[in-house]
Amino acid sequence: MNNNKKTSNKLIMLDTETTGLKPQDGHRIIEIGALVVVNREVTDEHYHQYINPMYQVDAEALAVHGLSNEFLADKPVFERIVDAFIDFVSGAELVIHNAPFDVGFINHEFSLCGKNLQLEDICTITDSLEYAKRKHPGAKNNLDALCKRYGISNEHRSLHGALLDSEILAQVYLAMTGGQTKLNLSANEEQNNAQLNFDLSNLPPLKAVVADAEELAEHEKWLAEHSSEQNPFLFEQNS
Repeated sequence: MNNNKKTSNKLIMLDTETTGLKPQDGHRIIEIGALVVVNREVTDEHYHQYINPMYQVDAEALAVHGLSNEFLADKPVFERIVDAFIDFVSGAELVIHNAPFDVGFINHEFSLCGKNLQLEDICTITDSLEYAKRKHPGAKNNLDALCKRYGISNEHRSLHGALLDSEILAQVYLAMTGGQTKLNLSANEEQNNAQLNFDLSNLPPLKAVVADAEELAEHEKWLAEHSSEQNPFLFEQNS
């Protein structure tokens, strides 16, 4: 298992859904969703797992995420998925909105299945909610409010879902921390310079066109008819 706490360019946006608000009251994780961002680009790499909590889902929580005990009954318990989850997140920087909530639940699940570690031991944790509070003090900073502030559509989000919320978080976090990636101008510099170097060696020579005697005579006649006596402006320009 990779125990490095952070990689230089890999972020994982992570969210969980739970049976209730407090693990110390017996509540458990029922869904984990995580999405990988590399070099400020959202990738297709993700982790998503529903979990049988072996505990009753609160009515208030059910209204938020819609995940019932009936739906979760045939899903694996946390102990069966914990190693795959650790492998996925280990060594990355996790970006979590209201991180103490999710981290507290994950660490509680670790302890229940006998894992002598905490999420902070294998990952760097960044709380995007705390970042948003510093950036927008006094304003609402939940995901819905941040989506509205940064013009990110979340109309498809009728219920909370761990993977969906991690996808929304990725867009919000990238917008909060500087938007899209900068253009890699240096990578295209050689190509751009090549496009500016024109090869003229194969072009035919330019053909010179000169006036014949008749055309020169017509020109002299025109100059005589438009002398400075008839056109003071021409005189001033030539004086």
